Amino acid sequence: MTLNFLRILLFVLALCGPVGVAPLCAQTTTAASLRGTITDSTSGQRLLGVGLRLEGAGGSNSAVTATDELGSFRFSNLAPGVYTLRAAGLGYGARTQTLTLRAGENKALTWHLPMVALSLREVTVAQPRDPNQTLAAITHIDQVLRPVNSAQDLLPLVPGLFIAQHAGGGKAEQIFIRGFDVDHGTDFNVSIDGLPVNMVSHAHGQGYADFHFVIPETVDALRVYKGPYTARFGDFATAGAGEFTTKTSVTNSLAKLEIGRFDTRRAVVLLDVLPDGKHLFSKQAESAYLATEYTFTNSYFQSKQHFKRFNGMGKYTGLLSERTSLMLLGSHFTSTWDASGQVPERAVRAGLISRFGAIDNTEGGSTDRTNATAVLTTTLPGDAVVRQQAYYSRYNFNLFSNFTFFLENEDQGDQIRQTESRNIYGYTGTYERNGQLGNRALRTTVGVGTRIDDINVALRNAVKRQVTGTIVSGPVYEQNLNAYLEETLSLTDKLTVNAAFRADYFVFKFQDAAADSASGRATKGRVSPKLNFYYDLNPQVQLFARSGFGFHSNDARAVVVNRGDSLQALPRAIGYEVGSTFKPVPALVVNAALWALHLQDELVYVGDGGFVESSGRTRRFGVDLAMRYQLSRILFADLDLNYNHGRAVGELQGENYIPLAPSFTSIGGVTLKQPTGLSASLRYRHLNDRPANEFNTVRARGYFLLDAVVSYTKGRFQVGATAENLLNVEWNQAQFDTQSRLPGEPAEGVSELHYTPGTPFFIKGNVSVSF
Repeated sequence: MTLNFLRILLFVLALCGPVGVAPLCAQTTTAASLRGTITDSTSGQRLLGVGLRLEGAGGSNSAVTATDELGSFRFSNLAPGVYTLRAAGLGYGARTQTLTLRAGENKALTWHLPMVALSLREVTVAQPRDPNQTLAAITHIDQVLRPVNSAQDLLPLVPGLFIAQHAGGGKAEQIFIRGFDVDHGTDFNVSIDGLPVNMVSHAHGQGYADFHFVIPETVDALRVYKGPYTARFGDFATAGAGEFTTKTSVTNSLAKLEIGRFDTRRAVVLLDVLPDGKHLFSKQAESAYLATEYTFTNSYFQSKQHFKRFNGMGKYTGLLSERTSLMLLGSHFTSTWDASGQVPERAVRAGLISRFGAIDNTEGGSTDRTNATAVLTTTLPGDAVVRQQAYYSRYNFNLFSNFTFFLENEDQGDQIRQTESRNIYGYTGTYERNGQLGNRALRTTVGVGTRIDDINVALRNAVKRQVTGTIVSGPVYEQNLNAYLEETLSLTDKLTVNAAFRADYFVFKFQDAAADSASGRATKGRVSPKLNFYYDLNPQVQLFARSGFGFHSNDARAVVVNRGDSLQALPRAIGYEVGSTFKPVPALVVNAALWALHLQDELVYVGDGGFVESSGRTRRFGVDLAMRYQLSRILFADLDLNYNHGRAVGELQGENYIPLAPSFTSIGGVTLKQPTGLSASLRYRHLNDRPANEFNTVRARGYFLLDAVVSYTKGRFQVGATAENLLNVEWNQAQFDTQSRLPGEPAEGVSELHYTPGTPFFIKGNVSVSF
């Protein structure tokens, strides 16, 4: 299959070349072209992803495209004649114009689109620029409608994704999506402004995706990619990927204050640095802003959590010339907290502690992260765009945990301390060109990149946060080199094929401070082909069939010890799906997909114990359904339904369950949305009961929760309130079947459900002012 796939790509390249300059791809001398830029009429900022449709007289010669990173678009190789051009972006007013193109003419336009109230009638289901983003219409709607009040609200913007907090609020959330318990991120790739969030070879768990360094008020957009079908993503992108981007500019400065139950306080400031046409580096369009956030809460546990978090961020975006833009971003995040740990059910039944109590209340930790990145985007002659990004992150992590209580040490307890300090260096570069293959549109993308993680990591024993011994420690070095080639060809006016392959090469090194036998070096490579088809039945219906290989890496400490076993490094995944995004009526947008995903081996480095667990081969299949409906001009409804079925391959019936893998999840709500006056939202979350071990003898408990948000806006002021768990139900967040021992119990301990209790009824109010 891989060989045939490469032959297809080589055939395309032989005809057109990687940058579309062969004679077959050249325009005819009598052909016309149309290019232009789209900007926001208020801020003047160039808009990415605005859809454009060009139709010849009588509906002939139809073509679609979308604006690039510089807000630019181009239609090439056009026959002379009369055309109608229409531009539309979600939340922006549409514009239509009739044009006459003469032979050999290269016409240029600049359009300014005004912001308008959200209308689902304007949503288009085809994604001409990024066909792999089949959830684009859904996520664009959610970004406008769904309330985001904390960093924990950002990841659940991904349709079908659920999170659970382990303890204390300072750790990365546990993630559930498409039948996966991906722990803290082993199978879901997360990034923000091109910065990778997932941490390789992390002290607490592979793929650790701590998203708390992001200020939610600065987030502008989210692109969701489910499955391993997109060449841009490599490590961890098996169940999917989420690309977040922050705002290019802020229309007004903002100050916001929140106060809630459990001593909760939060303050946010966004400051526009370049108001009223001021400039820093050039006389072209520029924007810059600063953002800060401070959060404190004692949470709802009996032992106060003393959770504190500070975020600071600055971002600059500007046009250095008509063809070149520069983005600079810097941020710093720090957080400290105490935690109560997981609760064993038997301790609550016996009355030893309450649901919000603790066996060991000396857990907790601290973490910080500093980021710096620069992105240079240049439009070259010939309708090509080059994007280059360099980034650096400095990261520290310190965590005290106790999951087994007194199982290993009946006198002093089993507390552990996980620490690491990390430097991340990275570069990504892409070259993208819109060309022609005969008279058909061809977009070629070439990408290269590297990421280096230089880490010092340790796992130690501790008693009440005092270290008593070392289990494993030493420096880790991990580097990923990658490249990919992607071709998107319009075979007909309705059918598009997207074909790609990606190559990844990893270098793993670990030097154990105490044991040479656990030290070493290993290398491993992966080639991941992708093949996707998209068929626009009409402007209201797009069908798709997608397939691709992917992988997730494993912890370097496990890889070097087991370097003779290739599965220990980069276990492969293969996925495929069919589905559709369609509008049965103008105000209803639906996305449906039937999917399957096979993993070669689910290997997990257990940072809490310093060892590797393997669950062998697995297979999953499921159905995703997302619907967004506009009931009236200001009233909207949404619903996500996700069914998943997963089992281990090669295990006996009844012993082949995948622990904690959800089989059914659902999210939905009704939202009243107005630019001024009253806005409100009532939402529910449901996750079903599921096996907590391979034998289904212990069950993790599901839940159904109601949340509400209300706000009132007048002029520059807004007041509001958020209520979580309106029905005040008892529910569990993170849940595990764990072998633990309480004082006085037999040495072998007891295996049963341990959980982190979910939030009881919680309410907070907020007030903000724009200036």
